[in-house]
Amino acid sequence: MASKDADPSLGYLTRKETEVKLPRPTRVKNKTPAPIQITAEQILREARERQEAEIRPPKQKITDSTELADYRLRKRKEFEDLIRRVRWNESVWIKYAKWEESQKDFNRARSVWERCLEVHKGNHTLWLKYAEIEMKNKFINHARNVWDRAVSIFPRVDQLWYKYIHMEEMLGNVAGARQIFERWMNWHPDQQGWLSYIKFELRYNEVERARAIFERFVQDHPTVTAWIRYAKFEMKNGEIARARNSYERAVDLLADDDEAEQLFVAFAEFEERCKETERARCIYKFALDHIPKGRAEDLYRKFVAFEKQYGDKEGIEDAIVGKRRFQYEEEVRKNPLNYDSWFDYVRLEETVGNKERIREVYERAIANVPPAAEKRYWQRYIYLWINYALYEELDAQDMERTRDVYRECLKLIPHDKFSFAKIWLWAAQFEIRQLNLKGARQILGNAIGRAPKDKIFKKYIEIELQLGNIDRCRKLYEKYLEWSPENCYAWSKYAELERSLSENERARSIFELAIAQPALDMPELLWKAYIDFEISQHEFERTRELYERLLDRTKHLKVWISYAKFEASAMNEDVWGSDLPEDGIQESLHEQKQQCIQCARRVFEKAINYYRTSAPELKEERAMLLEEWLNMESDFGELGDINLVRGKLPKKLKRRRQIEIEDGPAGYEEYIDYVFPDETPTTNLKILEAAYMWKKRKIASDDD
Repeated sequence: MASKDADPSLGYLTRKETEVKLPRPTRVKNKTPAPIQITAEQILREARERQEAEIRPPKQKITDSTELADYRLRKRKEFEDLIRRVRWNESVWIKYAKWEESQKDFNRARSVWERCLEVHKGNHTLWLKYAEIEMKNKFINHARNVWDRAVSIFPRVDQLWYKYIHMEEMLGNVAGARQIFERWMNWHPDQQGWLSYIKFELRYNEVERARAIFERFVQDHPTVTAWIRYAKFEMKNGEIARARNSYERAVDLLADDDEAEQLFVAFAEFEERCKETERARCIYKFALDHIPKGRAEDLYRKFVAFEKQYGDKEGIEDAIVGKRRFQYEEEVRKNPLNYDSWFDYVRLEETVGNKERIREVYERAIANVPPAAEKRYWQRYIYLWINYALYEELDAQDMERTRDVYRECLKLIPHDKFSFAKIWLWAAQFEIRQLNLKGARQILGNAIGRAPKDKIFKKYIEIELQLGNIDRCRKLYEKYLEWSPENCYAWSKYAELERSLSENERARSIFELAIAQPALDMPELLWKAYIDFEISQHEFERTRELYERLLDRTKHLKVWISYAKFEASAMNEDVWGSDLPEDGIQESLHEQKQQCIQCARRVFEKAINYYRTSAPELKEERAMLLEEWLNMESDFGELGDINLVRGKLPKKLKRRRQIEIEDGPAGYEEYIDYVFPDETPTTNLKILEAAYMWKKRKIASDDD
C-alpha cells in the first residue's frame, strides 16, 4: 500500500525520498588574503598544461581495390543512414554529393543531387551548387540541362539567369546567350536585367540591337532613370537628335512624376553641353513653373549656377530671387502660422516689384488666421494687414483697395474679446489723408462704441483739438471719463483744456469731480495737478484747503514736504502793484516772508508730531522730514533758525537683527536705527526697569 505522503506526480515517492541534499557550504574561517596571490593567467596556464592529449584515430591507408570497395561501401552506408535520419538537413546531402564527386563517381553524385532536389524543391541555392559542380567537371550539356530546369522553376531568381548567361558567354555561344536573355526578358525583370542585356549587346558592338532593347526597356520601365539612361546612350553614340527626342518624349510622359526634377536637370544639362543655352534656360523656367516648390531645391540650385555662368545681371537676380522664393515657400508650407516667414516673403516680392505676386502673397498670408481668439496670437498677424494696407496706399496707390483692406481687417477682429487700437487709428488717419473727415470720424466713433481704448480717445481728441472743435472735445472727454472714471490722465487733460480756454471754474469743477471718485489709478498726479492749478491762480487759501483735505486722506512724507514748501513760497505778489513807497514794499515783503516761514514751521511741527504720536515706527521718514526742515531753514538765511531743528535730529546707530525665514532663523543682518532725543530717556528707563525685574526674578529663584 502506498504511503499517504506519496505523490503521484513523483511516481508515488515521498518528498523526502526525492529531495536532493546539497552539500553544506564550507564556512570560511580565515578571510585574510593569502601571502602568494594567484592570477587568472596562472590558472589558465596550469589548466592547459594538465589537459590530456587529444585521441585521434589512426590513419588508414588503402592498398588494393578490395579495401577501396569496402571503404566506399562503408562510407555510403554511413551517408545513407545519416540521410535516413536527417533527410531535411541540406548540408548532409551536399557532403554526400561532394564525396561521390571526390570518388569520381559522377553518376552516383548526380543521383544524390537529384534525390536532394526532390526533398528540397524550393531552395535555388542547391540548383546553383549542382550546376557549378557540372561546370567545374566540364560536363557542359549536363550543366546546361540543370540551368534550363532551374530557370524554368525559378524564373524570378536573377542569379540563375546571370550564371546561365555567363556560362554560355564564356563558351562563346553568343546566340545562345542572346536566346537566354530573350527568355528572361519575357518575364519582365527589373532594370538591372535589361541593362545587363544592353551591356551584353554593346560588348559585341550591336548598337542597333541595344537601341531596340532600350525601346523595349523604357516601355517596360517608364521611369525617369530609364529615360535618362536611354538619352545618355544616344548621346554617347553621337546621336544628339535621338537623345533630344528621348528627353522630349520623357517630358511628355513624366512631367508630373515625383522624380521629374531629375529629368529636367538632366535635360537642361544635356542642352548646356550642346551649347544650346537658350534651350536650357527655357527648360529650367518650364520646370520651375510646373514642379511643386517643395521638390525643386536641386533644380533652383542648378538654375542659379547656370545663370551665374551664362546669364546677364537680370537673369542672375531672377535666379537668386527664385531660390529665395523657394526657401520661403518651404518655410510657410511647413508652418503657415509663422508670420515672420510671411513678412520676409512679402519683403522679397516687394523688392522684385511684381504687383500681382505681391498681392497674391499678401492674400495667402492674411488667410492664415490665428486658431485661437487670444490677443497674443494675433499681435504679429495684425501687422500683415497693416503692411498690406500701407503697400496698397503708398506703393500701388490704390486707395479703394486700401480702404477695403482696412474694412476687412476691422471685420475680422473679434472686438468682443479684444481689439487693436492701432488698426482703428491707421484706418482713421488714412481717411484724413484722403480728406475724408467724415469717414475718419465715423471710424473713430465706431472704435469708441465697439472697443474703447485710451489711445483711441487720445488720438480722437487730438484730431478734434487741432481742428478747433472744442464742443466735440468736451463730449469726447465726457465719453472718456464715463468709460474710465478712474483715469487720472483723462481728468487732468480735461481740466487742462478748460484752463487753456480760461474756463477756470469749469476746470475747478472737473478737479473736484475727479478727486471725489471712489477709485483712481494715480491719485497723486491728480492732486498735484489740482494744487498746481490753484497755485497758478494765486488761490493760496484754496491751496491750503486742498493740502488739508489731502492730508486727511494720506499722511505721506512727500505730501508734508510739499505742503511745507508751498507755505514757504506762498507770498502775495500784489504788494508790488500797491501805492506804497519802496521802503514800505520791502517791509511788507519782509513781513510776508516771516509769515510764510512761520506757516512752513507749523506744517513741519504738525508732521513731526504726527510721526511721533501716531506712527512711531516710521523713524526713517521722520528723520528725512527733519533733514528737509533743516535744509529749508538753511535756505531762509537770516530769517531761518537752524538751532530750532538741530535739537530734534536723531542719532544714527548700527544694529543687528535676526533674519527669519520659513525654516527658522537664518543669520543676522545690519540696519540703521534712529534714536530721537525725546525717546532716549524713556528707552533708558525701560532698560533699567527690565534689568530690575530680571534681578528680582533671579533672587526669587535663588531663595527657592
